[in-house]
This record gives sequence, C-alpha cells and structure tokens, in this order.
Amino acid sequence: MFILGIISEPLLYLCFSLLIGSFTLRLVPSAYRPDINVPKGVLMTATAGIAIFSFIPVLQLIFFLQQGIGFGQTFQSVLFTFEVGKAWIFTYILTNLLFIFIVWFDYRKKPFYSYIGILFTFLLILALGWSSHASSIEQWKGFLAHTLHYLAVTLWVGILFIVSWFSKNHANWLNFLKWFTPVAMICFLITALSGLFLMSIVIDFNDYANAWILPYGQALLIKHLLIIPLLAYAFINSILMRKRLRNNERFNPIPWTKFESVIVFLIFAVTAVLGQQSPPHDIETTVASSGVSRLFDLIYQGNITRDLEIVLDVGMGSAMLLILGLSFLGLTILSYIKKAPPLLSFLMSVLCVVTGYLTLMVSIQ
Repeated sequence: MFILGIISEPLLYLCFSLLIGSFTLRLVPSAYRPDINVPKGVLMTATAGIAIFSFIPVLQLIFFLQQGIGFGQTFQSVLFTFEVGKAWIFTYILTNLLFIFIVWFDYRKKPFYSYIGILFTFLLILALGWSSHASSIEQWKGFLAHTLHYLAVTLWVGILFIVSWFSKNHANWLNFLKWFTPVAMICFLITALSGLFLMSIVIDFNDYANAWILPYGQALLIKHLLIIPLLAYAFINSILMRKRLRNNERFNPIPWTKFESVIVFLIFAVTAVLGQQSPPHDIETTVASSGVSRLFDLIYQGNITRDLEIVLDVGMGSAMLLILGLSFLGLTILSYIKKAPPLLSFLMSVLCVVTGYLTLMVSIQ
C-alpha cells in the first residue's frame, strides 16, 4: 500500500493539471497561445484517474482499520462515517458527471463548455481539500490553505504541461509568455505561502532541521531543494526565452518547457513520498514510532539519538560542495545561453540538487 500511495499521488496531481490546463487554455484567444490539441481520450483518462487515485488514501485507511472488524464492515464505515470517505463519494459522483460531459460535449468548440469543465474541476479540488490532512487538523483554515495550494499548483503546472506536451507548434509563444509569466508568478507565490502554512501545521519551523533525521524531514528537504532548479527553468523559459524569441522567431522553446515540467513531476513524486510518512508533530515521539531515515543514517557519521539537535557549520568540505552546487546551478542557465542540448541543462540541475543536499548533510555537527 505504501508503494501504491507513492505512485497514485503524483498521478493525481497530473490528472488535475491536465484537466484544468486544457480547459483554461481553451478560454485563451488563439493569438495568445500556440496551437494545442488535447484529445478527448486524454481528458477522459484524467477524469477516471481522479476517481481511482483519490480512492487510494481511503483504501489505505480501510486496510489499516480492518483488523478484527472485517473488510466489508470497515469499508462501509470508512465510506459513510469518515470525512475522507464522504469526500471520495462526492468525488466519485462528480468524476462520473464530468466524464459524461466530456464524452457528450466537445470543450474545444465552445468556451462555455470549458467554463463548465473548470467548474467541475474546481469542485473536485474542493473535495480534495475537504479530505486533506490539513482540513482534519485545522478545519476551515486547513481546508482553505490546501484548496488554494492545490488550485494554484494545478493551474500553473497544468498550463505548463499542456503547452509542453500537446502543442502542435510554438506559434504566438511571445504573446503566450506575456500573460503566462505573471500568472505563473502569482500561482507560485500562492503556492509558497499556502505551502508554508500547511507545513506549519505538521512541524514547528524551529524544528525544520531537526526533522531531517526522519523520513518526512528528508523528503521535505529534497522537495525544497528541487524548487531551486525549478526557479532556474522558470527564469530560462520566461526572461531569457523572451529575448531569444525576439531575435530568432524560429527557435523552438518547447523542449525547454518539457524539462521544466519533468522537474515539476519530480516534485510531485517527492510530495507523494512525503504524504506516506508520519508527520513530525513531535520529533522524539515520531523517531520512537517510525525510526530514523535510512538515508540520514547512511550519510550522518555521528551518534543518532531521539533528541538530536542539528546544528549546521560550514567547513572546508561543505564549502567546496556549496561552490560546486552553485556552479551546477550556473551551468543549468549557461547551458541555455550557450545553446547546449536541454538534456545537459537538466543533468546540471539534478547535480545541483544532489550537491546542495550533500552540502547540508556534510555541514551537520
């Protein structure tokens, strides 16, 4: 079930992103976006995927509680008495309605159909926020924060995914960047602020470094490090890309946006790992119940205790790694400037994350 949860969550993000990105771009005038063709089958698959992948947390809870009660009774109890079960029933009904709507109506023909598609998708995001961990702890605050977070992420990433993988050409790309760049910046700001609030629900900011001894803390750290190359790609695909397209309209920016979308999917994958770990409301208690991160245990050479206080001290080794990491970050951008293949830039960004991670681990005293 652990592996199933890790696989299902990034795919759930992807399904929502495909839906909201497709419907939103159809509302944009054709002069302000490239030519896009998202087959109905893709949206139908994404809609079915939401129903299936959003059920995985419900199934995990059923398997966790079924001992001594039986699967059938537990299934009924979770589905009709737990908030996560009720939210999934609502999700299942909505996905069926949306699936039928996509089959019967072609959203590509009339903008009104896209508005209806966006409404369905928004209601599904509300259902997801209703069943979230944050909502169960902070109720309305958690519900609103999780909903805003998910909506901002899927809108920004959905548009990025669609133009990267379903564009027939790169026509009108400069016009596309004029509106997408500010939209992406606003979505990123909302994502960052709501993400900080959601993080504060499960972990004290003062314990951020101390949580690295836990699997949850390790996943959270890697997720945050992946944001660095994401911002580098955002800089390339907005600021630098605009300048190049003005000088050379034939230049194809799509391979670069594709690698940005890969970085985003990696963040989704790490987020899924994060969601399968025990949140460190109390680090000492969590260490006693779930143990220390194997990755941290592999790298850290000191004595690991429940009350380990992590202090960072930049020595010669960590300083060299920091310089190396910053060099890889610079090479990520320089690869684009020097017209190197996008794959080289992507490899530099991955090495930037790896060296950044090692810098922090080596700095621990």
